[in-house]
Amino acid sequence: MCGLEFNHIPVLFEETIASLNVRQDGIYVDCTAGGGNHSAAILNLLGENGRLICLDRDPDAIAAVTARFSGDSRVNVIQTRYSAVGEVLAGLGICAVDGVLMDIGVSSHQVDTAERGFSFHKDAPLDMRMSQCGTTAADLCNTMTWQQLAEIFSRYGEEKFSVRIAKAICAAREDKPVETTFQLADIISGAVPAAARRAGHPARKVFQALRIAVNDELGELERGLQAAFECLKPEGRLSVITFHSLEDRIVKQTMAKWCEGCICPPDFPVCVCGRKPAARLLFKKPAVPSEEELLRNPRSRSSKLRTCVKL
Repeated sequence: MCGLEFNHIPVLFEETIASLNVRQDGIYVDCTAGGGNHSAAILNLLGENGRLICLDRDPDAIAAVTARFSGDSRVNVIQTRYSAVGEVLAGLGICAVDGVLMDIGVSSHQVDTAERGFSFHKDAPLDMRMSQCGTTAADLCNTMTWQQLAEIFSRYGEEKFSVRIAKAICAAREDKPVETTFQLADIISGAVPAAARRAGHPARKVFQALRIAVNDELGELERGLQAAFECLKPEGRLSVITFHSLEDRIVKQTMAKWCEGCICPPDFPVCVCGRKPAARLLFKKPAVPSEEELLRNPRSRSSKLRTCVKL
């Protein structure tokens, strides 16, 4: 698939751009550039002295944003994991930035490009690598023990039939390796009770879990949040869009920790810990899609936007 055909429908688009409060001469990082839609909106608000750094680990995304913003001297495009944002900025001679955006999870392009192997709706090699290098989902299915697979399905997919599915995969690979999306989806369908098959596609949670494991998405999110926050100037903003409860829990708890002040026991007459909040939340509850957006883009249903401001 040509990188220039990278399509991604951003969710909570206007809310996200507004949350960054873009200043004309500011420096901003789009940690998950994708097709460049968020980046383009930020650029439209920047003056000639503003600056934007676009990061993505997917070479298709990098090709797309490189082509889209070629000739704009305000933009740097770099292929890397977003947890490396600190090293990237240091390499560019930038000490701190005014805002960071992270749009977590899989993109529309990755799901809709059959040969990337993210979707159980299309037959393709069982891949799921965002960076297109390293260990694939097929590698995990063919080398891990059933206990290891069950742990992944349970932890990252919250799949209640994780043990049955994991044992079925290990039994199937005795005959031939599990190499395609349809092959895996069929194994999953055969492993779960009929009632579970009627309640939506039974492969959804397992595919999510494998994708998270292949790309170390939750570990990357934890490291990336910390790295991004450390890069912010005072009053700089970090906006994060999540798509499922596992991601959102990490973002919510991490931001709450930054916003926490005194941690002395309640019966202490005066504070002795001296702890001051490092951030404040821009809005107490996360922004969620409007009914209009849900009709326009059903994939936005589970999305949430949280923003914090560094103090």
